[in-house]
Amino acid sequence: MMAPDSVSDCVSSCGCKGIRRCLICEKFKGKTQAETSEPEKIVHHFLYDAETRKAVCKDGEGDASFPFPGVFLWENFISEEEEKELIGSMDQDVWNPSQSGRRKQDYGPKVNFKKRKMRLADFNGLPASSRKLVLRMQQEPNLQGFQPVEQCNLDYHPQRGSAIDPHLDDSWLWGERLVTVNMLSDTVLTMSLERGLPERGLTGEVHVAVGLPRRCLVVLHGEARHRWKHGIHREDVQERRVCSTYRELSAEFLPAGQQAELGAQLLNIALTFRGTPV
Repeated sequence: MMAPDSVSDCVSSCGCKGIRRCLICEKFKGKTQAETSEPEKIVHHFLYDAETRKAVCKDGEGDASFPFPGVFLWENFISEEEEKELIGSMDQDVWNPSQSGRRKQDYGPKVNFKKRKMRLADFNGLPASSRKLVLRMQQEPNLQGFQPVEQCNLDYHPQRGSAIDPHLDDSWLWGERLVTVNMLSDTVLTMSLERGLPERGLTGEVHVAVGLPRRCLVVLHGEARHRWKHGIHREDVQERRVCSTYRELSAEFLPAGQQAELGAQLLNIALTFRGTPV
């Protein structure tokens, strides 16, 4: 089945559930009660400096900066031609409506994270177009031994009000490194701590804005992976943006882990690079 090729098709569908909202469903559902009645809160804003790997105070008040480990940026990870080929390949497949104005394509097992259950279902590997990208990733010391078993493509569009709420990725099935390739436009990945940084005298919420240039790769690990939530704000999606996020297995599914056999089976399927969206 071919993906729709008109702009109107790209922005007309809505997959929001529960409290999630996008511009499409806000037209007939309205905003959530939390959005209309949320009290003012103190937020300290910082910018991530990739050269110093520090969070620098945005308004110049309070602490000027503090170390911000766990983020690795690789600019121009892919070329313009590779980006064009990747997006062309994705747009040949169906984009499924998802939460908060996003569309998605999944390559991976079916997982119930609450019950900690997983089944292979129709998973038949990562897409062929990712083979050379994974090989390139593995040449970088920060990604030594990286073997992804899941790929999620997300499509953001300003006409849908696309965003993704601050969240922590699962750590039962997914391992230490989250790897994302950012395509079609620049954006900002907002890292947040709701309870602040009391050790630095920051008692309100703390946000660190990580700029993601078009065609870059970003890795989250350590504190940036497990302590700080990450999200994309609606206002930071100015043009169509597509990203591919790759996830590796946790220790439980690796050799010597309790579910090593299942993990090996997942890896064998994923790294055939013969997959189609599930």
